[in-house]
Amino acid sequence: MQPTILTKRVYEQASSADGYRVLVDRLWPRGLKKEKAAIDEWAKDLAPTTALREWWNHDPALWPEFQKRYKEELRHNEAIPAFIKDHGHKKTITLVYGAKDTLHNQALVLQQYLTQQFEGG
Repeated sequence: MQPTILTKRVYEQASSADGYRVLVDRLWPRGLKKEKAAIDEWAKDLAPTTALREWWNHDPALWPEFQKRYKEELRHNEAIPAFIKDHGHKKTITLVYGAKDTLHNQALVLQQYLTQQFEGG
């Protein structure tokens, strides 16, 4: 059984439905105390590289190209196999992120990528 992978803004209230909460930002979310974040793991290595994040700068017009470039990074990211191995037994994993835009953020790309990896593809 593979985990269900969800996404959620780290600023939203944590709930038991979130399961295992993983922060997937390279930088700590602005103005957020560690206790309020209620994360189980901070997986900086799964976040886009600094160069890619700065290039994209959360510009929705660059979203299609960002997705393509980030997926390419993920394909070569050595942290992915370890994450899959370590978390494959979990029922629910929620990828939390700090971005304001809930439709264009790295957690959505990572969610799709990890779901495919957990499915074996």
